[in-house]
Parts: sequence; structure tokens; C-alpha cells
Amino acid sequence: MTVQTVQADTVATSASPTFGESFRLWLKIGCINFGGPAGQIAMMHRMLVDEKKWIDEPRFLHALNFCMLLPGPEAQKLATYIGWALHGVPGGLVAGILFVLPGALVMLALSLLYALGRGVSWVDGALFGIKAAVLVIVVEALLRIGRRALKTRLLAGVAAAAFVGIFFLDLPFPLIVLAAGLFGFLTTRAPDGAAVAPMPGRWRQFVVASMVGLVLWWAPVVLAVLLLGASAVFVDIGLFFSKLAVVSFGGAYALLAYMAQQAVDTYHWMSAPEMVDGLGLAETTPGPLILVTQFVGFLAAYRDAGPLSPLAAGVLGAALTTWVTFVPPMTFIFAGAPFVEQLRANQRLSGALAAITAAVVGVILNLTVWFALHVLFGVVQEARAGPLRWYAFDPLALDLKVAVLALLAAALAFGLKRGLLELVLVMAALGIAVRFLFG
Repeated sequence: MTVQTVQADTVATSASPTFGESFRLWLKIGCINFGGPAGQIAMMHRMLVDEKKWIDEPRFLHALNFCMLLPGPEAQKLATYIGWALHGVPGGLVAGILFVLPGALVMLALSLLYALGRGVSWVDGALFGIKAAVLVIVVEALLRIGRRALKTRLLAGVAAAAFVGIFFLDLPFPLIVLAAGLFGFLTTRAPDGAAVAPMPGRWRQFVVASMVGLVLWWAPVVLAVLLLGASAVFVDIGLFFSKLAVVSFGGAYALLAYMAQQAVDTYHWMSAPEMVDGLGLAETTPGPLILVTQFVGFLAAYRDAGPLSPLAAGVLGAALTTWVTFVPPMTFIFAGAPFVEQLRANQRLSGALAAITAAVVGVILNLTVWFALHVLFGVVQEARAGPLRWYAFDPLALDLKVAVLALLAAALAFGLKRGLLELVLVMAALGIAVRFLFG
């Protein structure tokens, strides 16, 4: 018995690829998928729909809508779904893994360079310039997602409420996501429409995929408990990033503020400037931006290696983080794929997704303010009065060199319309120049 046989009978194409052809294309996509989810989805559309014609336009768009309903990086889930639709479970595994693996290896190399190269002038200079690029990249993401998501005053109100909730009231990100989704679900009218015929064997695939996925997901965490004890940093990494994986609606930018606050303030794995460095490094790699989690897991284990050497612990921490970040979304795809046709007509789920996306705009605004304060000013302290929380800083502590670099980055991004990778590389070079010229 295999879940491969329970496959979507929906990919009407003019050219059916062999498994080898699919493998080679997914490997190519995994190596060149720079530019974030929008660019990655556009690239897959061009290659799979326009050039190869392996999947038609309506199916591609419907698959994208389905993937948007689930937590996890949209582009990687879309690759997994299309791979499944073309070649069953083996095809989905190949597409999902190859979409992530090249970027994960690059991110691991950058994490090693970061850990071993601190104190080297050119490394520190590059990171100094990348900080300015990161601030502009987050602002750009805020504007792009805001224009797409806030189509009504009601959705704008959801975004404002999410910002107030997370920035001033310190509400947890998962609670905001759940509340927004429930609000959107309850306020969307479900129109009368023809029922969609269910796919045969859908519950069988759901049960098998869920059971196998859950075992694979939690096996390394349980192994860490058995070998190293419940207090080991690897257990904390496995539990925290597993929780992050199931609430990761809205992409990496929505999660970063929550992840940064937990990694910095709760677990003390890293500092706020190091979190900014991690995002900058992730922008230079192919694959989902959520690979920044791997950087956090690497540093957490590297600095709390226990019986292992720091490098061995860092590599294992990075591997564990990547595993618990991407196995859950792939499990959701394999378990939910047979129900796609029925989900297509569910307007209330679409309303929940729209509200979650609007809340994500408010969360990204929180991230933008948080990053701006930590990048531009020296010391930022959290202050509280009753249920209210805010960040106190000295306006006279503005770092003029970073501010100038940020203005240059804004000119490149908004004025000259340069791409993300080019922006990061140019700002890294300028940061090196500033470090050598001014110290």
C-alpha cells in the first residue's frame, strides 16, 4: 500500500515529463530560486506552465491558492504540490527537498563563516552594510504585501489591530494569527454553490501521510531527548521551531519579529543585531527566506554545544532546525492534497486567509519598527507600564553611517529598482569600504 497511488487526477498537460526530467528541473530551480516567494513563484510559473507546459494555468493558480491556506513557505509548498501532482509522493519529495537543499547548504556555509569570521575586518564590514540593506528590504516587503492585502477598510482595521496587539500589548504571534483567521472565517458569507465531488481514497492518504509525517517530524526531537536529556539545546530548538512551523502563515517576514524576540529575549541564543545579520545572509541564498531559522539554530547550538564540539553542534542544530521547519509543511501538502478540489469552492477559508494576510501586514510593520530601532540606534530597551509595552531609545544615539547606507539602499531599491540579491551584495561592498575608511 502506498499513498503514491492516491494522486490528483487533475494535471491536464500537453507534455508529461519523466521522473528524471522532473528531477533535473527541480534541481535547477533549487539552485537559482533567488528573490523571495514572489520571484520564486513567478519563475516556477514560467518554467512549468509557459515553457515546459507540464501543468496548465488554472491548475497552477488553484494549487497556489491551496498552498496559501496552509502554514509554511508558499513557494516550497507549491513546488511540493506540483511534484506530487506530476509523480505522486516521490515527485513531491524530490520537488520539496530540492527546492530547499541548495539554499540550506549555502546558509550553512554562511553560518560557519559568520561564527568563525567575526573580528575579521572585511567580514564585519560586509555585515555592517548588509544591516542597512535588511532595513530597506523589510520596508519593501511591508509596502508590497500591504498593497496586495489591504483591499478593504475592514482588512486595514485587522492590520492595525494586529500591530497594536503585537507591538504595544506583546500578544503572541500564534494568537494573532488564530484570531485573525477566526474573524475572517466568521465574517465571510458562504455563497450557495454546487458541491465538488470528493476525490476517492482521500481519507486514506490523509491518515497515512499524517502518521508518516508526524513520525518523521518528531523522531529527531525524541532522539535528542533520549541521548542528551530534556534540557539540551537541541530539544529547545526542535520544540520552538516546530511550533513556529505550524503558525508560519504569511511567510518569513511575518515570523521574524516573533522569532527574534523569542531567540533574543527568551532563549538568549543571540543578540538583536545578530538576528538582523541572519536575515541579511538569508537574502543572499536561493530557497525560502525562512532559511534564516537555520542561522538561528546554528548559533544556538554552536554556543551551547554540551558534549559536542561547537562546530559539530552548530551543524546538527542547523540540520535539526531545517528538518522541523520544512517537514511539517510537506506533511500538510501530502495529507491535504486529495481535498484540494473541495477546498477550491470554500469561500470562508478564503476569507480566513485574507484576514490572516491582513494581520501579517500589521506584524511586518512591527518587525519594520523593531529592525529600524535596532539598526539605527545603539541601545534599545524594552519598557512596560501595566499591559503596555514599548521600546525606549536615545534619539541622539543615531548611527549616522548606518543611516547614510540605509538611504543609499533605499535609492537602489525604490529609485533604481535593483533586485534583492544585487542590493545585498552592493551594500555589503559599501559596508566593507566604510569599515576600512572610517573604522
